[in-house]
Amino acid sequence: MKTFEEKFTAWIDGQLTGKELVEFEASLPDKAAAEAEKQQATKLGSFLKEQIGTPVMSNQDFFNHQLLEAIARDSAVESRPLATPVRETWWSIQRLVWGGAASLAVFVLCTFFVMRDQPNAGQSTYLTQITNARIDPVVSPNATISVFPVDSEKERVTVIWIDGLQSLPSEYAAK
Repeated sequence: MKTFEEKFTAWIDGQLTGKELVEFEASLPDKAAAEAEKQQATKLGSFLKEQIGTPVMSNQDFFNHQLLEAIARDSAVESRPLATPVRETWWSIQRLVWGGAASLAVFVLCTFFVMRDQPNAGQSTYLTQITNARIDPVVSPNATISVFPVDSEKERVTVIWIDGLQSLPSEYAAK
């Protein structure tokens, strides 16, 4: 559905025909004033076409015009200063690598000194619970527990050997 302005412009340009033309002219409140406005718009359009036409160029003039435009664009590009050098940020890749290496070295040193000063904690409470465990003879009548502590200069290990155990009592489940 066209608006009144679209229909009016089409009427001035002579694009309305048939039933649409009849309906539009019937909807005009003052047909004589509309006809006068149509004539004025037609005169203005023809006057503007005469006065503001594009100049006709011969092939030589058109080619010269294009060359002059290209030269102007190129000289504008050349007169601009060269691209500014890329400013390096403080967090360049090299600085990040050195920062990461330094952080890793500090971590290793701190870990070494902290771990060196800590005494051995001794036997864990979990190991104490297992070594003090008694096996229920009703559930596992042939079960035996053997504890082999191994103390050497390099390692301190306790091996628990359980033979014939069918199930571990629920109170000794891993905590």
